[in-house]
Amino acid sequence: MRVVLAFLFAVAALLPAAPADAVSAWVTAAPRLTAADALSPVALVYRGPAACDGCPEAAARLLRSSPQHFVTRYVGPNEGLKLEPASFDGVTLYVQPGGDTTVRKADRLLGRAAYDTIRAFIVNGGHYLGICQGAYLAGTDPGMGLLSPGNSWQYIKSKGASTRSAKDTLVPVRWGHRKVMMFFQDGPYMTASGAAGERILARYTNRRVAALVRPFGLGRVAVVGPHPEATPYWYRAAHLPNEAACGAVLGHKLIKVLMAPNP
Repeated sequence: MRVVLAFLFAVAALLPAAPADAVSAWVTAAPRLTAADALSPVALVYRGPAACDGCPEAAARLLRSSPQHFVTRYVGPNEGLKLEPASFDGVTLYVQPGGDTTVRKADRLLGRAAYDTIRAFIVNGGHYLGICQGAYLAGTDPGMGLLSPGNSWQYIKSKGASTRSAKDTLVPVRWGHRKVMMFFQDGPYMTASGAAGERILARYTNRRVAALVRPFGLGRVAVVGPHPEATPYWYRAAHLPNEAACGAVLGHKLIKVLMAPNP
């Protein structure tokens, strides 16, 4: 903050004299920066018609509480930042959260120009986190093709799925060597691409992939079918046992692997 103030006063000294109260107002209007903000990576979280109510905010909360302490900004058609290349300046991570529309409708709502922007961001070294519908949209037809030649598919229609219901529920997941229950809203399973450096982090009980991370160009992509970001309110509203703390731990593990350098 001292550096910012010093810069402002130095610039002021080069300008024509102004009333003291005008200079004071100018300095007061300067951004209130902290040392933590300056050191934290920046994440864009999509918020708009292709996301469900509360999903962007829950994803942002998970990022801010992670060991990386992300600074989060919302991007979308009704936000100050739009899904266009200029909004990605200085950004490390883009998040596509869950949604309450069909995947094909979400695909149309985002549109090809947004897809091109997101893909270019990742290819050039950015990171993508897709949760539930965001994981569907990382697939192909519809989607961005971020998992190709792998893909994303509807878990409840897979052979041996632990649930056939699209309603909010808990599903058992094997995350590493640990069996956990995770909040689930008709999320996908993924087929691995076999790309070098791809890591499968979690599987459903029928062995379908529930979470994976893979390189994409110079960047990395992480997708997860269940909702590690689910808040305690989500569990209460669905009358489910509260597994929010466990979900957050797993979400942080996923983010850690995603943000690691490509091999």
